[in-house]
Amino acid sequence: MGRIKPKLIKRTSRNLLEKDLETFGKEFEHNKKAIGNSLPSKKTRNKIAGYIARLKKNTKTLIDDTEDGTKE
Repeated sequence: MGRIKPKLIKRTSRNLLEKDLETFGKEFEHNKKAIGNSLPSKKTRNKIAGYIARLKKNTKTLIDDTEDGTKE
């Protein structure tokens, strides 16, 4: 089982994605650089970058599956 992300990480990640969806991608390192030093700590920045990468990966998979007709 995985670790549950705190509400702060989820909320901040969603807000960043809503502001600029095209800036972020499926790669953690790219997301980490895109966030930069705008967050208070390195640990928080890394958690948010990882969660954004996971969200982007999961939404891409979900979109591809619905286009193929495998998921409904």
